Amino acid sequence: MEEKTREQTPAAEEKKEKGTNPIAILSYFGILFLIPFLVAKDDEFVKFHVKQGITLFLTWMIITFVWIIPIIGWLIGFVGTIFCIVATILGIVNVLTGKKNPLPLIGRFASFWRF
Repeated sequence: MEEKTREQTPAAEEKKEKGTNPIAILSYFGILFLIPFLVAKDDEFVKFHVKQGITLFLTWMIITFVWIIPIIGWLIGFVGTIFCIVATILGIVNVLTGKKNPLPLIGRFASFWRF
């Protein structure tokens, strides 16, 4: 009887993780990271992607302010915007595949968030 319980436990955890995937996707759409943060804050998978989303959101904000600087700011802003779009897509793909891969360049800074 115990063996069946042990076999069912990983499946139950997998099911729980898959159930939160749609919520974790919202982490990569700007300020919408607040929704998974408030709704599923006890889920480690969602929490990981919320931290990534907050870091990406702050990167978007910095890039937005850099656009104000003439010429060099426009160039940096353009490259930064392309980077943020690619990072957003990578984050969504990570959620859909159930992975906890950090985003390139900025993902390591997400570990600084403590919640």
